[in-house]
Amino acid sequence: MEVVIEKLDLQKADKNYYKASKAPQIRDLDPYYYLSREGSGKPGSDDFNKAIEQLYAVAYKIKFLCKAQDMDFVVPKMEAFWWIAGGLEKQYLFPETPQEEWFWKIVIRMPDFVEADHFYRAVQTVKIKSPDLYDEVKYELINEGKCAQILHLGSYAEEELTIMKMMKCIEENGLKVNNYHHEIYLSDPRKTPEQKLRTILRYGVE
Repeated sequence: MEVVIEKLDLQKADKNYYKASKAPQIRDLDPYYYLSREGSGKPGSDDFNKAIEQLYAVAYKIKFLCKAQDMDFVVPKMEAFWWIAGGLEKQYLFPETPQEEWFWKIVIRMPDFVEADHFYRAVQTVKIKSPDLYDEVKYELINEGKCAQILHLGSYAEEELTIMKMMKCIEENGLKVNNYHHEIYLSDPRKTPEQKLRTILRYGVE
C-alpha cells in the first residue's frame, strides 16, 4: 500500500505567525529561516519580478529535495520588508517617498527541517540553467521578536490608514518601532480582486 506523506502547511500550522485581525495586536515571534533577495525600486519592476522568480525557483527545488526525504511542505506565502534611505528614524516618510526610491527584501519562510545543505544544493541545481542569476539569493535567520501587526484588506496603495491604527497601538503600549515595514501577502494579486486582497502588516517593536 502506498504511504501518503502529509505536507507541512505553515499557514495552518503556525497561526501565531500567519493569523491577524483588523484590530492591531502585539505578538512575540521566534527566529525563522528565510530565502531572501534584496533590491531597490518600485514593486513590479523588472528586478522585483526577477527576484520573485528566483526565490520561487529555489523554494520549489528545496521542496522537492525535502519531499524525496519524506519531508514535503507547501511553499509558504511571499513576504517583503520595505524601507527608504536614512535608517529607521526616516521611515515615517516611507508613504510619501517615490516608489523608485524604495528598498526591499523579498522573503519566503522555510520550515524548521530545511537545512543550509538543502539551500546550497537547490541553488547549484537552478544555476545550471541560469548561472548568473542566483548569487544574490540568500538563506538567512531573521529574528523579529516582539511585533505589532494588523490585517489590511484592500489595495496595497491604501495601507496608510491601517498603518496609522497600528502606530497608535504601538504608542499606547509604550513601544517604538525597531524594524522595517513588513508585509505578508496572504492573497495572490494575480487571482484576487484588489478590494479583496488580504495582507498582514507588521513592525518589529521594542
